Amino acid sequence: MTQSQRTALAVLSAAMLMTILDGSIVTVAMPAIQEDLGFSPAGLSWTVNAYLIAFGGLLLLAGRLGDLIGRKTMFVTGTVVFTAASVLAGVATTPAVLIAARFLQGVGSAIAASVVLGILVTMFTEPRQRATAIGVFSFTGAAGASIGQVLGGVLTDALNWHWIFLINVPIGALTVLVAVKALPTDRGLGWSAGADVLGAALVTAGLMLGIYTVVEVERYGWVSAHALGLGALAAALLAAFVVRQATAVNPLLPLRIFRSRTVSGANVVQMLTLAAMFAFQIIVALYLQKVLGYNALQTGLAMLPAAVAIGGVSLFASARLITRFGERTVLIAGLVLLLAGMSWLTRLPVEAGYLTDVLPVMVAVAGGGLVLPALTALGMSGAEADDAGLASGLFNTTQQVGMAIGVAVLSTLAAARTGTELVAGASDAAALTSGYRLAFTVAAGLLAAALVISATVLHTRDSAEAKPVAEAVPVF
Repeated sequence: MTQSQRTALAVLSAAMLMTILDGSIVTVAMPAIQEDLGFSPAGLSWTVNAYLIAFGGLLLLAGRLGDLIGRKTMFVTGTVVFTAASVLAGVATTPAVLIAARFLQGVGSAIAASVVLGILVTMFTEPRQRATAIGVFSFTGAAGASIGQVLGGVLTDALNWHWIFLINVPIGALTVLVAVKALPTDRGLGWSAGADVLGAALVTAGLMLGIYTVVEVERYGWVSAHALGLGALAAALLAAFVVRQATAVNPLLPLRIFRSRTVSGANVVQMLTLAAMFAFQIIVALYLQKVLGYNALQTGLAMLPAAVAIGGVSLFASARLITRFGERTVLIAGLVLLLAGMSWLTRLPVEAGYLTDVLPVMVAVAGGGLVLPALTALGMSGAEADDAGLASGLFNTTQQVGMAIGVAVLSTLAAARTGTELVAGASDAAALTSGYRLAFTVAAGLLAAALVISATVLHTRDSAEAKPVAEAVPVF
């Protein structure tokens, strides 16, 4: 790997770290934000939801735009928007301003994050180098999720909640300055290659509405008129988008990308896996705080071993293992570890000991360090050079949809079980623990389904399927 490639990888990883970190850093600071700005309980959730809706809804469109107008241009533009929105969030004095800033942060994150994998697969064409680059990229994603909780607690306790956003400003500014010089310039295909305005409107509206419906499920319920009505409308918009893509001369999302069972299967497996693991991250944090009585900083530190485990495997083992055994085998091994850890949580007691009941799970989560790089390689395996941004946007979209659905479904199930237990006379701690155990049981089922699909549908890429990206013209 050349020095220019290492610098570019560092820039892309830094941007992804900010994106992922920003999704988790807010969670531990929410009580302070609510007290300072006067959020209602329902309104407070929009500090997270506004970001998720913009981010998840725009990823697919932004990825395709990267192919059309240039991935470097999209990356730099997105990072600038995200950094500016972080300033606005950091100085917010009203709920409305903070929610608007969070939405803009989601827009910027979507624009930048949607093309990162597309840049990676066209920069790193040699298999071992690509595996290493994807391992580093996956590590930053995992680290961002865990470090966000620790950093959020530290900044909120030591300074104030404003700094969880303002810390992005120097990082974002430096990322832009280095990216302008370090990233390869690509001109893109031009608007005529796929400027499907109607398709763009349909998919963006459908995804945003769908994610909004999911994140509001905990408030309205799955069988409410709100959820069923908006869910049906979102499904209709996405169905119309698929029809449009099958008939458009220059579709936004060429359906040929789904011909590869490996690419399609990898996206499904990722959705299931992320639904389980993101919900795991949220629910474990709730368990540590509401049942065991940890504060924000203690919770972040308690979950830090998971980031260390994932990071160590991603950085030092995943590339070697993928090169030797192939993506599918490594993916299956990682899913087995994750399933073992999640199964362990299904017997979580009310009075748990960290070393005996929690830490073993944080170690088993190291399986994520195998799963994430393998899934990324498989998900991008069928992308031709001209569609790399689109494949990247699609892969990131299924990731965000999986995370949103996972949190909504598992949180709702946990809350329902907790309510039933409270009515039956259980203590608060026992009722909460029962609800969380149900959520972990369902999460284990999702991982088991991902494991079955990986074993039966996916296969290690052969040379023919890997050829389009491998033969991409180097951009240096």
